[in-house]
Amino acid sequence: MSATPVIDVPASHPSPAPPIRLGCVSFLNTLPLIEGLGKLSDARLTLTAPARLIDLLLQREVDLGLLSVIDYQRSPDPLVMLPVGMIGCDGPTLTVRLFSSVPIEKLTRVHADIDSHTSVALLRVILAERFGLKPEIVDLDVDAHRATGAAWPEAMLVIGDKVVTDAPPAVRYPHQLDLGQEWKELTGLPFVYATWMCREGDVEKVRPMAALLDRQRRHNATRTDWIVHSRANVRGWPEDLAGHYLKDLLRFDVKDQHRVAVDRFFELAERHGVIGDRRAGVWAEV
Repeated sequence: MSATPVIDVPASHPSPAPPIRLGCVSFLNTLPLIEGLGKLSDARLTLTAPARLIDLLLQREVDLGLLSVIDYQRSPDPLVMLPVGMIGCDGPTLTVRLFSSVPIEKLTRVHADIDSHTSVALLRVILAERFGLKPEIVDLDVDAHRATGAAWPEAMLVIGDKVVTDAPPAVRYPHQLDLGQEWKELTGLPFVYATWMCREGDVEKVRPMAALLDRQRRHNATRTDWIVHSRANVRGWPEDLAGHYLKDLLRFDVKDQHRVAVDRFFELAERHGVIGDRRAGVWAEV
């Protein structure tokens, strides 16, 4: 009886996992978090305005987003914050600034940059807490407004690189507030503008990428001077100011005091009607 033929069957290999989709912002202040991520085969970056990131996350177009912290409260779906990187400050921010042509205590209306939800919420908290004000807030697309050549409003909140690279004329706005400094004076705490977040059910899925984000942030902290030298001028920043901004003013590591600060911000936002009933802040451990 002939032997049963042996047939070699190639071993099956599982398909590689699809890349984790990251939503983030391409401001100078995000580079310590995202520089180098574009080279990773297991990550895919989508760059957009801060205010757009919550929509991308909820529409499942990204898995992880560097979201404005106020969007944690406003999201209809539960989110989780990941302590692997943030955009924060402990005093002046420089790039989140209220410009006013009248004394702050006389404000009745503020045109607010639509790029950041958290900055607008912070403005409302500070004006209510420090000045007893609840001015009308009007959305302002700063770039589109510049393009029209229309007159600048009486008061406006501007965020991001354009505060430095295309600032409104100081002679037009003699009254200014740095919101990071105002928050520090109000609470004694640092402030957190944005941190990595995911949907509540996706923590395990994104955990490996969260660990990688943590390592990349730590690596970038060792080469801040290189980031400044390589990236500042192309964004219109003077190198010395960019270095001061990234090294002295901003904070990127999430520490216990930053979690406390986020909770305090949520508390005050609820008190002044910026949000409804607040959720407890939930941070995933990675």
